[in-house]
Amino acid sequence: MEPRPPPHDRRSIAEFFQHVWGQALLTVTGAEDEAAKLLARVQGMAGWSQDEVKRQVRDYADKLTSQRREMERKVEDTVRVSLHRLRVPRKEEIAQLNSRLDTLHRRIEQLSK
Repeated sequence: MEPRPPPHDRRSIAEFFQHVWGQALLTVTGAEDEAAKLLARVQGMAGWSQDEVKRQVRDYADKLTSQRREMERKVEDTVRVSLHRLRVPRKEEIAQLNSRLDTLHRRIEQLSK
């Protein structure tokens, strides 16, 4: 695993999480490809019919899809909790602060006239 970026560098934190997320998706995709290859080998060894192979592939694909969604949910939850712990503001919070700053700026300009 790569070293953690310094806490003050928000961009590095976001890039780090994007990298980790990309690696997780590559791993899942690789597992799906390997499962398809394994089923093709089993067909040859077990003498399964094409329909049986399709059924098995469908069953495994459904399981992998379910597991992938669960993994995505867990990663997203972990990232959300981590960002909250690091006190990285959400887009809505930044927009709200910008709006407040604009209002304050206008008031200061009016007072200075």
